[in-house]
Amino acid sequence: MNSTDAPTRRSGISWPIMIAVIVFFALAGVFAYMLVLPDRVASTVPSALIGRDAPQTPLPAVEGMTTEAGDPMPGFDPAMLEGNISLVNIWGSWCAPCREEHPWLMELANDPRIRLIGFNYKDKPENAIRFLRQLGNPYDAVGADGNGRTAIEWGVYGVPETFIVGPDGVIAYKHVGPISQDIMTRKIVPEIDRLTAE
Repeated sequence: MNSTDAPTRRSGISWPIMIAVIVFFALAGVFAYMLVLPDRVASTVPSALIGRDAPQTPLPAVEGMTTEAGDPMPGFDPAMLEGNISLVNIWGSWCAPCREEHPWLMELANDPRIRLIGFNYKDKPENAIRFLRQLGNPYDAVGADGNGRTAIEWGVYGVPETFIVGPDGVIAYKHVGPISQDIMTRKIVPEIDRLTAE
């Protein structure tokens, strides 16, 4: 058999392998982007409610939840927003980023200028109570938003989300995703300072 009659083989990488490599790196890029998404979302997702009155839907108390003194923890009454700087935090015991941000809420609870209000989102009362017993309760009031309708009125995309409401009851700021030390020092505390100075 003549050497010229032997089948020729192409050197290099085949097209299916090249496509698989390209898809792999594209997906890796997407996952890397998702790791930094909360801060990106917070800075890019606008809220139609900023500059408007906060929704006036009350929420009942979380059944069985008490304060450190043993008194029943109040639910959410919209009248709480009048005359105070309020930080409204939407959270759930099943939410891992809520656990991540909780130390910063505990720190904010020491600021006498603000009132912390929690909306417990689509949660079971016993789980919400256990969560706050384990990590501490920074809230002055916790409303039970069992079906998530109140969160929808507030324009919530997912938990956790945090709003700052001025003493006039107007939403001044919204943060999407967990609060971090960076977000607290660069965004939340300066907004509280601004509202205090007005």
